[in-house]
Amino acid sequence: MTEAYIYDAVRTPRGKGRPDGSLHEVTSVRMSATVLNALKHRNGLDGHAVEDVIWGNVTQVMEQGACLARTAVLASDLDESIPGLAINRFCASGMEAVNLAANQIKGGAGDAYIAGGVEMMSRVPMGSDGAAMAIDPTVALDQYFVPQGISADIIATEYGFSRDQVDALAVESQRRAKAAWDANRFEKSVIPVTDVNGLTILDHDEFIRPGTDMQTLGALKASFKDMGEVMPGFDKVAMLKYPHLEKINHIHHAGNSSGIVDGSAGVLVGNAEFGKKYGLKPRARIRATAKIGTDPTIMLTGPVPATQKILADSGLSISDIDLFEVNEAFAAVVLRFQQAFDVDPARVNVNGGSIAMGHPLGATGAIIIGTLLDELERTDKEMGLATLCIASGMGAATIIERV
Repeated sequence: MTEAYIYDAVRTPRGKGRPDGSLHEVTSVRMSATVLNALKHRNGLDGHAVEDVIWGNVTQVMEQGACLARTAVLASDLDESIPGLAINRFCASGMEAVNLAANQIKGGAGDAYIAGGVEMMSRVPMGSDGAAMAIDPTVALDQYFVPQGISADIIATEYGFSRDQVDALAVESQRRAKAAWDANRFEKSVIPVTDVNGLTILDHDEFIRPGTDMQTLGALKASFKDMGEVMPGFDKVAMLKYPHLEKINHIHHAGNSSGIVDGSAGVLVGNAEFGKKYGLKPRARIRATAKIGTDPTIMLTGPVPATQKILADSGLSISDIDLFEVNEAFAAVVLRFQQAFDVDPARVNVNGGSIAMGHPLGATGAIIIGTLLDELERTDKEMGLATLCIASGMGAATIIERV
């Protein structure tokens, strides 16, 4: 089978996903085109060098609708002969784009792809597409639907994580992210967002709160307690599904959950012939990919079975993996992953994660693949695994191996 290699990976900084965030005036199309242009020009590509652009974004309405991938191609320096495919696997959309591109290459359907995603959460609010899972009672009732924050609190309750544990993970995420930025560890991959005059709008992740400590987080009220216990009483829905739980322990809040931000990321994936044609050296090969469906109520446990599946499919064991990127959707998600595989926390999210820097839904999967690759190179390690939990109960994973 043809190998699929990563030749480059870039991302924009992540701006606060609010009207006063630095990237709020930048459209989803412009953000996407910024990434496409960076990959083209950094690697000296012809405008027609790739087979397709596969682009993830979650809330596919307004400016993010109507096949944003194709619109971004037309707005970029790529040729109009390059098509575009917009995909949505919720939080894993950016990863699924990369995995799909890799598997297309392995199957012989083209020599190279640009894959990644975007989410401008300050401009296209999360949930504005009106998902049936949440608002159609004929679906929601049958599936025991609860909001994701309730799901995170169910995980904490089910697996025994305390408020101090989730807060401590959040503080560490902030510490690691600041240390990574101070040491310029993102320098290789982060591209600034500029205006029409070429002036820099944002060149750093602006969501980081380096002063965060246990006392600061301890003062925050649990975000999902009222919706769980009072109106509309989602705890009762959850306990219909999990009657062994006497009470949901509400411990997640804004400080130990992923940040709402704007951002985009892309990965250049190709076969060996593509690299030879453009004089590019592959940085890693995509060793394996996996996706799986999970319980839609607890919803966020997908990284565990997705990792089990990808390890089984690839013939690898957890001890073969040097570094892990587990998206910090909520602190309990990462704690559950570490608990399930008895993984040393020092090998997980080495440079911080979405709690500190934010989670631009459609882009995050591509971001963590790029971050993982950079860290493998920086520390001269070989094998890395990236994984995400996914809304409605799914999980996805990617294993990359340096070459």
